[in-house]
Amino acid sequence: MKRYIAFLRGVNISGRNKVTMAELKKSIERLGYEEVKTYLNSGNVIFSSDENDMGSITKQIVMMLKSQFDLDIPVFVIAKDELEDILQNAPDWWGTDDREIYDNLIFIMPPVTFADVFNEIGEPKEELEKIQDYKEVIFWSFSRKNYQKTNWWSKTANASISNKLTIRTANTIRKIVDLNGYRSGR
Repeated sequence: MKRYIAFLRGVNISGRNKVTMAELKKSIERLGYEEVKTYLNSGNVIFSSDENDMGSITKQIVMMLKSQFDLDIPVFVIAKDELEDILQNAPDWWGTDDREIYDNLIFIMPPVTFADVFNEIGEPKEELEKIQDYKEVIFWSFSRKNYQKTNWWSKTANASISNKLTIRTANTIRKIVDLNGYRSGR
């Protein structure tokens, strides 16, 4: 059995796309996945499967969300070991204890690439934010105090790019990985 994490985009935000995590857990179990856990109320699902095709897993979850919850939302599925690798390759400036900085991990929905996202959003504002790509994610940190002045803040929420991304905080990612029995060492 292999461990996976599914990140559902835009669940339970501002009263939209409402899904209880208990119902979501049961629905994922009905798909045949095992050892299902959810984390927070924002569509983070951890599960085990013998399936190796993440595209197939993603399609199953997307179809289930449409049929059971009437939601047509993007889903990003990643293997636990791949998420561990991502955390191990985080830049030194990302995920620190600096309370002035907000650290996020942006997951890019296939077939979109970092180049596609970067071409649409552009350069980060050097004094306010940093980005670095790695595989299918972007490490992104920005000033909490001046977030509205950053280039990436408003543009990642723009309708033309938002459905191509799902974003989680560094703390959320670490907790999800810890739920899988792994500690990143940071």
